Amino acid sequence: MNDLALLLSPEGRALLDEVRDTEPAQELAVATRLRRDHPAELVSAALGQARLRQRAVAKFGAEDAGRMFFTPNGVEQSTRASVAAYRAGRLRELGVTSVADLCCGIGGDAIALARAGIRVLAVDRDPATAAAARANAEALGLAGLIEVREADVTEVDTAGYDAVFVDPARRGGRGRVFDPEAYSPPLSWAVDTALAAPRAALKIAPGIPHEVVPAAAEAEWISDGGDVKEAVLWFGTGAPGAVRATLLPGPRTLLGRGLPDPAVRPVGRYLYEPDGAVIRAHLVAEVAEEIGGGLLDPTIAYVTADEPRATPYATGYEITDRLPFNVKKLKALLREREVGTLTVKKRGSAVEPEELRRKVRPQGPNAATVFLTRVAGAPTMLIGRPLR
Repeated sequence: MNDLALLLSPEGRALLDEVRDTEPAQELAVATRLRRDHPAELVSAALGQARLRQRAVAKFGAEDAGRMFFTPNGVEQSTRASVAAYRAGRLRELGVTSVADLCCGIGGDAIALARAGIRVLAVDRDPATAAAARANAEALGLAGLIEVREADVTEVDTAGYDAVFVDPARRGGRGRVFDPEAYSPPLSWAVDTALAAPRAALKIAPGIPHEVVPAAAEAEWISDGGDVKEAVLWFGTGAPGAVRATLLPGPRTLLGRGLPDPAVRPVGRYLYEPDGAVIRAHLVAEVAEEIGGGLLDPTIAYVTADEPRATPYATGYEITDRLPFNVKKLKALLREREVGTLTVKKRGSAVEPEELRRKVRPQGPNAATVFLTRVAGAPTMLIGRPLR
């Protein structure tokens, strides 16, 4: 909080502008120069904030990140802006006009909600984090829609709000927390709070076991640019028990239809790698049905088919070669094809891609993708190229 107070002063704001584009290698020289005219504490705070803003560009974009204030945990744990905007859009479509954002962090979700025209109560118990959220609402011109409150979320009355959004902390002193009851606050508290609200959304880790999902919730897994970002438990949507995978940008949403596992079949000419959100949502069967394919192996989420079919929910490849796992044979084949750019993908294999790439030493003007996987239980290498 002391750092933030310094940075919010006129001198601090001017210094932040001055160090905005400082490269890591330049920091020592810049700090030495600036300390001749500014307090050392302020210089250190400005350079530290500049580093955090540079890291935050990937999540918030250059324009917002350049105006916002961050804590180290806030950069690490905040929601990517595209995902937060999508979620805020769903709440708006559900008719929500006010949200209690519990465990608001530095305010990333509150910002997205406010930009969707939703009034927000943003709550966090950490003083520095709450102060950053308040500063961010002001910096982005959203203070009229976002009220920031420093409080224990378990003691906040949410009765006057259309919806509740909870983003429990999933990191502890020893790193990432995998047990939902070890979240802060625990998932059971978040679910009870959600069930008491007209509508609710709970942000959780995408690796949550499906058996932990409450029967009253709709479960959604979200990826952005092919990377799985989060899972959300929705309450009050009118679709309890529903499962969906949503891909951003788009959005494109695949709804579960309760299909049985796809049959295992021989390797066809085409291989499809489902998006990570589809896999996490257990909707590989829906993709297999869409493209008329089956599985290479009952435990591997690769789908094979005889015909090329476009789908937004999986990346397709044309398979040119199939080999039993053998590094020497692969090296010889790649040399023959003059493959210098090799993409290595694996599922169901203990071999590390970089290790394989070092061993085969690809050289040449051509590109290929090799899949290290199992076919009907046997370690196999499939070589191909992306469909266009």
